[in-house]
Amino acid sequence: MAIIFFRTIIIFITLLLFMRVLGKRQLGEVELSELVVSVLIANLAGLPLQDIGIPLLNGLIPVIILFCCELLISTLTMKSVRMRTLLCGRPSLLVENGVIRQKEMARSRFTIDELTEELRNQSIMDISTVKYAVLETDGTLNTILAPSQRPATAAQLGIQTTDNGFPIIIINDGHVLSDNLRHTGRDENWLKAELSRHGIRQTQDVYLLTVDAAGNVYFAEKEHDS
Repeated sequence: MAIIFFRTIIIFITLLLFMRVLGKRQLGEVELSELVVSVLIANLAGLPLQDIGIPLLNGLIPVIILFCCELLISTLTMKSVRMRTLLCGRPSLLVENGVIRQKEMARSRFTIDELTEELRNQSIMDISTVKYAVLETDGTLNTILAPSQRPATAAQLGIQTTDNGFPIIIINDGHVLSDNLRHTGRDENWLKAELSRHGIRQTQDVYLLTVDAAGNVYFAEKEHDS
């Protein structure tokens, strides 16, 4: 039992470290090489856990080799456009000026049902309003509406706007983030006054408190079990 426990911890930490090294992009986008590596690693990493007769290194070494291959491929695709096109493919233009490109749909093996479903996910019901619909190499569908269908911006309407900046979290689930508090140029006295303004005595009762560059405060009190 102890052997299985320690093997599991070792493999888990190893996979966690390598995924961290690969970067955040892999967590949100899965290219073909990444999918292959993920499937192989899932199988290889489980072998030493299922059979303690298999040496741990026999499971770790293939995993390490696969991660190294993925790092090499990532470096090559980043530096070479041809290699990136060869391994990752190219985006496919499925809709142009409201017209479905049927040959491109067939080449990408993308059905009408899939196209309409993706458009509905983006609140688009009428294909004729789509200027471009591009199937990216990671399988996501990005759409650009025709100019007449795009929401008007403040600049187009001639409206002056203010930039309030990014809301910075000061209290997260009852915990004060001191570095964030100092980053906003505020101190503990300001925080105490803000809590008092909301009728709160201790930070443990606050679920979320944020403040932006314009001084706008968002406050959410923690819900207590009844």
